[in-house]
Amino acid sequence: MDVVTLGESMVTFLPTRPGRLADVPSFERSIGGAESNVACMLAAAGHSVRWISRVGADGFGDHLVERIGAYGVDVSQVHRDPDRPTGVYFRTAGERGTDAHEVAYYRAGSAASAMSPADVDLPAARSARILHLSGITAALSTDCLALLYDLTAPAPDRPLISFDVNHRPGLWRSSARGAEILLDLARRADLVFVGADEAREAWGVAGGAEAVRVLLPEPETLVVKDGERGATLFRRGCGPVTFVAAPHVDVVATTGAGDAFAAGFLHATLRDLPAPARLRHGHLWAAAALTTPADLAAPPAPGHADRLAALDDRAWGTLRLGPGWTRVEAEEEVRTP
Repeated sequence: MDVVTLGESMVTFLPTRPGRLADVPSFERSIGGAESNVACMLAAAGHSVRWISRVGADGFGDHLVERIGAYGVDVSQVHRDPDRPTGVYFRTAGERGTDAHEVAYYRAGSAASAMSPADVDLPAARSARILHLSGITAALSTDCLALLYDLTAPAPDRPLISFDVNHRPGLWRSSARGAEILLDLARRADLVFVGADEAREAWGVAGGAEAVRVLLPEPETLVVKDGERGATLFRRGCGPVTFVAAPHVDVVATTGAGDAFAAGFLHATLRDLPAPARLRHGHLWAAAALTTPADLAAPPAPGHADRLAALDDRAWGTLRLGPGWTRVEAEEEVRTP
């Protein structure tokens, strides 16, 4: 496998129109989950990917396994739990971070929260060039946390460990303890993704990307994302710090953009592209998610994304991406193979 991801995916219910959850009359069903989002986008781009998880022995579990498998993801290591349900959640059409945004999670006691070192095939989890994990899994249960500590421990068969901090304060009983655990796991990883806002909220880091690197000197590669401003890449022993500004994006919804950025960066990493190109692909894949209302977006067509990533700095600085840009580029790809 190129990549193995491990974590919970849930059935997502998106409102058919804006409004409070109390007022919305109907919802459309989708799927959502940080690690499965990364898996689906990478598989859609042609990489070999395995997703490891647990779902309930219910219709929602069927839906998740079928939908994620349809992207080309290997779901052979997704176990069915006869005693615990598949997690679901509902959200409003509003943006995260606004007073109008609501999310209602029904994931307590879910099948995925029962993942542990005893019931996950650890060799199957490590049988990839990259193992991608996130801090969300660590918050689900003590068993899930033990599993992440096992997977990030030194081992002869350990692949490159990619870790997206994904700080979700609401998932932790103690926000201080959660921040401490996330920092510890990040220090055990080889490649870490973290938002500058997450670092401020979780660890009290002020002073920008450089201050985050001071706190996290251990990872071989550290990517600090700073929203619409851009992202900074630190690589130990590999020359100067690399900053790439984000392109201008007409945002529809921010949900899933961080997962898409990670997927785009991993896509470029698997191809051994230089540091600026890795960040640019991260931004382009994030733009694919930012310009669609769903949690999971199709990745940009590879040829067109490569051409955009190769633009000179002036042209990159004037790039603007809006809703439908990935469909347009896909049509161009068909016309110009």
